[in-house]
Amino acid sequence: MKKSINYLVIVVLAIVSVSCSSEASLQKYYIDSQEDKNFLSIDIPASIISLKDEVSPEAAEAYKSLRKMNLLAFKKNEVNEAEFLIEKKKVSAILKNNKFKELMRMKDKGRDIVIKYEGDDESMDEVIVYASDKTQGFALVRILGDNMKPEKIMKLIGDVQDIDGGSSMVKQLQGFIKSEL
Repeated sequence: MKKSINYLVIVVLAIVSVSCSSEASLQKYYIDSQEDKNFLSIDIPASIISLKDEVSPEAAEAYKSLRKMNLLAFKKNEVNEAEFLIEKKKVSAILKNNKFKELMRMKDKGRDIVIKYEGDDESMDEVIVYASDKTQGFALVRILGDNMKPEKIMKLIGDVQDIDGGSSMVKQLQGFIKSEL
């Protein structure tokens, strides 16, 4: 009996030590940064966004697989340059984790954009868009969904102009983001 209890204690301790890993996670980073005055944090349900009628079938299917998006943006200014560099390093370290696979990388006019995902080649659990600008700051967007297909999500990202920017919810969201940043 005593051996069984000792074995049970060892198993429980092993489970607790694995689940309390000190490795930084994207979810923990979002939570830790929400109250920081340098960040803007918004959770956006997919239902707030509507597509135009003439959207491609692939983009429409990708849209249906979305559940929500989490936006975390760091607005850089003259006062918070050091914090910007620290936070940028933290995000880069998190995104180097092998569980995130790179989908695309772009550079444009001083901006770096990286799109990564978690899941496999058939179905993604999460898509991460990380955009950084040396003068303005960075934005980190987590796109969460059900059974997201990489090729269809890429089509939706490529067809961003097919989002109905005229909807009142999108206009309110754009106004809110502009006023905060």
